[in-house]
Amino acid sequence: MTEEYYRSLPDTITIREVKIGGKIIVTTFLSDKDISKNDLKELYRNRWHVELDFRNIKTTLGMEVLSCKTPDMAAKEIWVYFLAHNLIRIIMAEAASLADLLPRQLSFKHSLQLWQAYRQCSLDTSDHDGMMALLHMIEENLVGNRPGRIEPRAVKRRPKPYPFLKQRREKVREMIRKFGHPEKQKIGMAA
Repeated sequence: MTEEYYRSLPDTITIREVKIGGKIIVTTFLSDKDISKNDLKELYRNRWHVELDFRNIKTTLGMEVLSCKTPDMAAKEIWVYFLAHNLIRIIMAEAASLADLLPRQLSFKHSLQLWQAYRQCSLDTSDHDGMMALLHMIEENLVGNRPGRIEPRAVKRRPKPYPFLKQRREKVREMIRKFGHPEKQKIGMAA
């Protein structure tokens, strides 16, 4: 944020607090005539889709660790992941339209895997029959409707009891040849 933009922001904002189902929702939607309690409740319930989209971009597409070294290239890499996410979402929307479903009812991971398999088998992008078969396969795997879903924000998999590789792999291999593998370290202890 630039200093000029920061100074252009108001000193205060007016908010509305609404108690819905034991939760207090704070919003800048001030009028209950424009946005009712039920509308806010539905918006809050749909926040889960944002979490799923972030997971799909980071984990399913593989953006957990960026490989670029400069900020400009990292930004480009992020935009490529966003583009890939949107392209898969377009395919899902097409499949959902054919099956008279909502795109959110289809599995992102399943759609991505089918698209990758389709691209390996068919180089002809004008293959209408192949694309229709792909869309019909995508529509077959529906995700469950889980209203009010609450998930813990915790990592299920435990870290491996190995230190991070902080030197070149060739150098470490040579050290192992000379001195053998180091003793096992306890989880959480870094070398």
